[in-house]
Amino acid sequence: MNSGWRDGALRQRHFLAACELDVAALKPGNVRVGTPAHGMHADDFVRSAHACAGALSQRGASVGQRVLAAIRCTQRVVQCNTNLGIVLLAAPLFCAAETGGDLRTSLARQLAGLDRRDAALVYEAIRLARPGGMGTSVRHDLSAEPQVTLLEAMREAQDRDSIARQYARGYGDVFDLGLSQWHDALARFENESWAATWLYLVYLSTWRDSLIERKFGTATAQTVSERARELHSQLASYSDLDDFKARLLSWDHELRSAGLNPGTSADLTVATVFAAKLTRAV
Repeated sequence: MNSGWRDGALRQRHFLAACELDVAALKPGNVRVGTPAHGMHADDFVRSAHACAGALSQRGASVGQRVLAAIRCTQRVVQCNTNLGIVLLAAPLFCAAETGGDLRTSLARQLAGLDRRDAALVYEAIRLARPGGMGTSVRHDLSAEPQVTLLEAMREAQDRDSIARQYARGYGDVFDLGLSQWHDALARFENESWAATWLYLVYLSTWRDSLIERKFGTATAQTVSERARELHSQLASYSDLDDFKARLLSWDHELRSAGLNPGTSADLTVATVFAAKLTRAV
């Protein structure tokens, strides 16, 4: 069977759509079209997505193989870490979609099968990408041969990192919270960009952003989450979106001026939109 959600080209299109929405939507603190931040431009993210989509959809490849190949492809077109989190979250979804059946069930099988070879390949990808603050959140030596499977490593890190938590808990945040919030927001706003803003605020207000916490500490990450919670609550009852956009832009300026990038919340948003598009294509 080579049609519907199992078609590689279709999966790539869904992935690229999610990545392009990531920089089209207003997500305070993040890079977006026309607004560079943290030394990066929106085009860096779009080029990265197009560069790595083929590697992520390579039929028959393991999660680790896809992650490392995707980061290598990315580094051919950009000189910064634009997408390690997105790649880590997307690779198991690509694998699961390739096998067919219920996406969440297939994903659980993929995660359960992760081994030390996957860990070695992902560790190499992390070394290549050089993500900010990662040295403070990974207990296992990334320069050594892994002594645990990738799933075991993610389980060990799950309390400190939201991406690791998805591996450890079967993407529970995506399937149990993110997808319903995404669909509700689409119905509310009838606009994917505003739905992405809503979803981003949901993630940022529910969990401290891992990237901010690694780089700036728990107190700063908690303050950012509390402000996101306030804005999300306001957005739920706001009728004038143009007026509310000014509030978001003001906070966006504050975050970028302070060098605060809720990057993990953005990664979770991309993964959720991608998963939603995969499940819709069944």
